[in-house]
Amino acid sequence: MAIWIKNPRAILAENADGGIVVDKGRIIELVPSGLSPVAVLDEVFDARDLVIVPGLINTHHHFYQSLTRTLPAALNQELFGWLKALYPVWANLEPEFIRLATRLVLAELVLSGCTTTTDHHYIFPPGAEDAIDIQVSEVRDMGMRAVLTRGSMNLSEKDGGLPPDSVVQDMDVILADSKRLVTKYHETGADAFIQIGLAPCSPFSVTRELMQETARLAEQKDVLLHTHLAETEDETAFCRERFGCTPVEYLEETGWLGPRTWLAHGIHFSKQDIKKLGKADVAVSTCSCSNMHLASGMCPVCDLEMVGARVGLGIDGSASNDASNMIEEVRQAFLLQRLNYGAAKVSHLDALRWATEGSADCIRRPDLGRIEVGANADLAMFKLDEMRHSGGHDPLATLVICGASRAEYVMIGGKWIVEKGAIPGLDIQGLIADHTEAARKLVAKAG
Repeated sequence: MAIWIKNPRAILAENADGGIVVDKGRIIELVPSGLSPVAVLDEVFDARDLVIVPGLINTHHHFYQSLTRTLPAALNQELFGWLKALYPVWANLEPEFIRLATRLVLAELVLSGCTTTTDHHYIFPPGAEDAIDIQVSEVRDMGMRAVLTRGSMNLSEKDGGLPPDSVVQDMDVILADSKRLVTKYHETGADAFIQIGLAPCSPFSVTRELMQETARLAEQKDVLLHTHLAETEDETAFCRERFGCTPVEYLEETGWLGPRTWLAHGIHFSKQDIKKLGKADVAVSTCSCSNMHLASGMCPVCDLEMVGARVGLGIDGSASNDASNMIEEVRQAFLLQRLNYGAAKVSHLDALRWATEGSADCIRRPDLGRIEVGANADLAMFKLDEMRHSGGHDPLATLVICGASRAEYVMIGGKWIVEKGAIPGLDIQGLIADHTEAARKLVAKAG
């Protein structure tokens, strides 16, 4: 059906003040102010009260961590201490826990205007080896797009790594499952909904050999690579002591410094590191809330963009962010980067760009994150009708600076996923109750 989304209050697109026309899952026409569409229409959707932006894209997350929000043992810790407190709990994940965590986080995300998400799942306890398969099923049920990365850890404490033996796997098991998932689920092309990436967790939790073999497999299968990098100064010290180099030099030595790689966090980069990343066309996902929560630091977003590196927004785990809300993450990125670079250097439009086309570029999806003819019809629409929005003069600025937390409508591939602030057919209260009970059981199992 050809739908004219008519006369929005504001829209993040050029020459589209009269709205857009969507047909067969794509944007087929931008309508200038005061004009009517050329296309033959089946339906008109009145958007006069709505601010429309491209669907927001989350480029880093850990769905399962929603089960360990505000866990007392992990409070007031920086990254390494936080992880050591949580690894023994996560070692008790069960398939149903993963399913409920994924379902809840996807609901949170789409209700916040997120249409495409990534996830970095790297914990596969015995009995929960099919975690990514579970995620695929839940993403399909929600009607979202996702890049689900097969995470991995094979360097335990006894071998000089950070994680305990209970949460690591053998390299051969990791690579075999990676091949299986890519073969079974990875979609290509501009209409792809499910894609698979390969994602060794971090320099302090995997071996050099696993990094190298994963890079070779990604090249062979033509899929993306993802990992945490340069998140803390402790990580930099670990790399220098164990590998004799910085985290970015380690990437280069293991075959990761190239255009199929996108990194999470990217805080502690030297000027030389930043130049290398830009020259190699490596992308970075900045995770503002998580980085503030764990006191890790600030990603040098503007410096990275100046040398040509692509930058997107990520939420990170729901135990280091404690929420899964993309439009709130946009505001935090705006505030944090403005604090870093100054009011004249960072605008609300920059923050929206990082969450849309910047994030789309991180995952190599030029068909997403943009409102233009030919792009996928993935759209987030917000009402500005709360007290904090009253008196706002520029709707797009109001959306970011005054803040929003919930989308009124969300469309993915031309299909309505959120209507009037709700997900049709989803029992949110029942989901919360089931997820809360799963969180209780998980922590209880850990003793």
